[in-house]
Amino acid sequence: MRGTPMTNEVSHRPARSARSARRHWRAGFLRGGIELRHLLRNPKEMSGHLSNVVVAMLVAAYVGDDVPGTGVPMAHLVIAGFAAYLLFQIGLVNLPQMLVTEREEGVLLRLRVTPGGIPAYLVAKCLLVVVVAVGTVVLLLGATALLLDGPLPDGPGGWLTLLWVTTLGLLAVVPLGAALGAVLPNPREALALIMLPVMGLLVTSGTVFPITSLPVPVQQVASVFPLKWMAQGLRAALLPDAAQAAEAAGAWELPLVALVLTVWAVLGFLLAIPLLRRAARRESGSRLTARHRAAVRSGAAST
Repeated sequence: MRGTPMTNEVSHRPARSARSARRHWRAGFLRGGIELRHLLRNPKEMSGHLSNVVVAMLVAAYVGDDVPGTGVPMAHLVIAGFAAYLLFQIGLVNLPQMLVTEREEGVLLRLRVTPGGIPAYLVAKCLLVVVVAVGTVVLLLGATALLLDGPLPDGPGGWLTLLWVTTLGLLAVVPLGAALGAVLPNPREALALIMLPVMGLLVTSGTVFPITSLPVPVQQVASVFPLKWMAQGLRAALLPDAAQAAEAAGAWELPLVALVLTVWAVLGFLLAIPLLRRAARRESGSRLTARHRAAVRSGAAST
C-alpha cells in the first residue's frame, strides 16, 4: 500500500538531512582549503606562528638543571608544555580574533542568508586552526629534537598518546574559541579580554615549570581548565615515566586527561553553533555601518 503524502515526507527527511550535512562538510572543507592557501601566502601571518616556535626554543635553550626528583631535563618539560600552550593559544586566542574580525567585516551578515552557511563556516575555521596548530607543534618538536636534543615519543605508545591528546585537546579548545569569537566585542578589545586569562593559565598550568611548585589552591583552579590537562597529556607522550614524580598526583592520569578534555569538547560544541547563529541573526546592514563609522571616528579604519 502506498504511503500517504505525510509518511512519504517523513521518510524523505533523514535522507535530505544527510545530504545537507554532506554539503555543509564539503563546503566547509573547500572553504578551509582556500583559507589555508591564503594563510601560507601571507608572510605576516606565517611569521607570527613561527615566532611562537622561536620563543619556545629560546626559553627551552635558556633553562638548565633537571626537573626536581626526576633526572629529566627541565628543557624537556618546557618543550612539552609549550607544545600544549601553542595548541591552546591557536584555538582559544587566534580563532576568536579571526571570527571577531570577520564579523566586523560583514562575513556573518553574508552567512545569514546562505543556506548552511554557519556550519560550513565553522568547519572551515576548525580545519584551518587544526592544520595550523598541528603544523606548529610538529615544527616545534622537530626543531627542538634537531637543535636542542628535545624530547620525542618513545615507541608506538608514546606516538599514540601524542596523537590522541593533540586531537582531544584541539576538540576541547577550537569549538570553545569559536563560541568566544561569537560573543566578544570588536577585535581591538577581544585580544585584551582573552590574553590576560590565557597568560595566567600559561603560568599556573605547569607548562613552563613543574605544577607541584605551585600552591595547592592554584593547582586546583588550573585543573578546571583544559590547558593543564593538555600539558600533562603531552608530557606523558614526550617524557619518560620518571617525570611522573613531578605531577600533582605522581602519575600521568591519562584516563582523567581524556575525561576532562572530552567534557570541554562537548561543552564547546554545545555552545559554538548556537552562539554563532545568534551572532549572525543579530547582524544587519545598519549594525555593520555603525561599527564601521565608529572605527573610522576612532582612527582604527580608513574611509
